[in-house]
Amino acid sequence: MIYKVRAKFIEVRLGDFYEKLTDGTIIGQRPDGEEIVASMKRAMLTTPGVVEWFEMCFCPTPLQHERMTHYDFYFSDIETELVEDYGAVEGKSFWSYMESFKRGKEKA
Repeated sequence: MIYKVRAKFIEVRLGDFYEKLTDGTIIGQRPDGEEIVASMKRAMLTTPGVVEWFEMCFCPTPLQHERMTHYDFYFSDIETELVEDYGAVEGKSFWSYMESFKRGKEKA
């Protein structure tokens, strides 16, 4: 099943999340690590502090495993909507934002 997801990111944890997305920690998680990384690469900042993306998930509760392992630590106010297919979300790349945020923190 494919869901459109909307959530607020927790800024103080953003650097840690990006590190886990890029160091192999999350991509190695079974069964959903590859989809989490791919989803975050597709995710868009739609308004300040809000991210939207599409994600495939087969948990009985939408994003159940993803939330238990990562999302509930890095996001709040997570909303899911069952959709027919992946779509486009207008906004700025969340991945690029996290990358810039991480670089900024390293310089400080």
